[in-house]
Amino acid sequence: MIIRRTTPDDEAALAQLAALDSKTPLDGDYLVAMLDDRLLAAVSLTGDQVMADPFEPTADLIAMLEMRAMQLAIPAKPRPSLRARLLPQRGATADA
Repeated sequence: MIIRRTTPDDEAALAQLAALDSKTPLDGDYLVAMLDDRLLAAVSLTGDQVMADPFEPTADLIAMLEMRAMQLAIPAKPRPSLRARLLPQRGATADA
């Protein structure tokens, strides 16, 4: 199974998935779950839309997609520069 962001090439597959799930196809950025080159589920990164193949067991896939979408929505914590991590701070002394 592959979880990834959609690309413009996924437009037809998203439209087909929306039709299977009786949903209106929406534009936007999605995370999708694919198995054997078949799109089984999609979760919107810009809203709360979810689409899934009703003929496949997708509840776990949707849960994974939603969890990953939440992770992507959390801003990354700033990391200190390499220089700051490698060089001792000014005024710091080593206690031996």
